Amino acid sequence: MPDLPPPAVDVLYDPLPYESRLDARPLSQVDLVVIHCTEVPDLARSRRFGEEVLYPASGTGNSGHYYVDRDGSLHQYVSADRAANHTRGYNPRSVGIELVNTGRYPNWLDSRHQAMLEPYTDAQIASLIALLQRLRAELPGLRFIAGHEDLDTTTVEATDDPSVQVHRKRDPGPLFPWRQVLDAVPLQRLQP
Repeated sequence: MPDLPPPAVDVLYDPLPYESRLDARPLSQVDLVVIHCTEVPDLARSRRFGEEVLYPASGTGNSGHYYVDRDGSLHQYVSADRAANHTRGYNPRSVGIELVNTGRYPNWLDSRHQAMLEPYTDAQIASLIALLQRLRAELPGLRFIAGHEDLDTTTVEATDDPSVQVHRKRDPGPLFPWRQVLDAVPLQRLQP
């Protein structure tokens, strides 16, 4: 393994209680990073949501691998050698990175509240870029990056009006600085 650059910021590793029950995978299998936003107000709520067991058969739930808080602090809840449940159909090949951001909270599927107005902080984007650069060094097959909204284009009935369809996932949303991130990290945007 090549010498890795020192991390630009420390990563707090705090594994979810069910991490060992997530499917193991070789790091060489990972070729994609998926960018999400938490769509809840703070990191603590994101953690609580990640700890919820949603799949009784496996005893696991939904979570990203890494979380980037508004102050730029990095938190890792799932090791990269485990397939976290963060994007349907892409989990075996991807690492999920969640940016703390309110998104559409608390009216996620209300047709009147689909705007995502909270900008990402400079500290978040700087930490995200540092993390992506480190992942490029650690994961030999990493070539692609996508937003959750790029990969899950499912529409569902709006909670306020079943005759209206809204996107189930819109993250990281229109305020995510794709050009800045792609200029800093040589990954190809995957848009199936």
